[in-house]
Amino acid sequence: MLKEPTTEKLQAMRLSTMAAAWLEQQQSPDTVALSFDERFSLLVDAEWMARENQRLRRALKEAKLRIGEASVEGVDYPSRRELDKPLMRQLASCNWVAQHQVVLISGATGTGKTYIACALAQQACRKGFHSSYRRASRLFDELRLARADGSYPRLLARIARIDVLVIDDFAIAPVTEGERRDLLEILEDRHGLRATVIASQLAPERWHQYLADPTVADAICDRVLHSAHRIALKGPSRRKNGGAESKP
Repeated sequence: MLKEPTTEKLQAMRLSTMAAAWLEQQQSPDTVALSFDERFSLLVDAEWMARENQRLRRALKEAKLRIGEASVEGVDYPSRRELDKPLMRQLASCNWVAQHQVVLISGATGTGKTYIACALAQQACRKGFHSSYRRASRLFDELRLARADGSYPRLLARIARIDVLVIDDFAIAPVTEGERRDLLEILEDRHGLRATVIASQLAPERWHQYLADPTVADAICDRVLHSAHRIALKGPSRRKNGGAESKP
């Protein structure tokens, strides 16, 4: 007699998964035979898991990762790639996110930079952080438009709140004076406060020369290079060889 009112109350409290799990328990003699504490624990676990899955789906949708299926479990380690497995294991813990650190990923085109960057961002989402993926060119375009329509401060503030910002394809095209200063603004806002992943074909040792302006280059390199976790990928293009991480 209590089933229907109890179900209605659970649904009214937005505990629909718990309500469904509770009804399923009534149909299982093995579950009914469990103690109250055991059954209640199963109900809480079902509701918690459903909410975690919903949170993760929402976080991944907001992150807009270039490779949505990327994961740290999907990274492979052929010897010619020279990918540091202990470092990847360390990064998978997301302590670097909690400590607001930087990860630099470099390597030739097709070596899997984007996959690893997205895998780290996806792992951060799984751990409860918010991530966001941007290609450098699109990020600079977004900032330039924001400056023109007066929303530049709001956009910078929004970017500054992101737990893990992925900047992919950095240093592919020549950088303008405005882009240099935009990058400095972003990195200054995040330095010691949020985590950042930068993926580039250009080795970090050449960034100062690429940025050209000595003053701005010094400021940018000082904020990202000295204490960053570095991943330098080797080997031929994985796209040509059908590597596990070669999906666009």
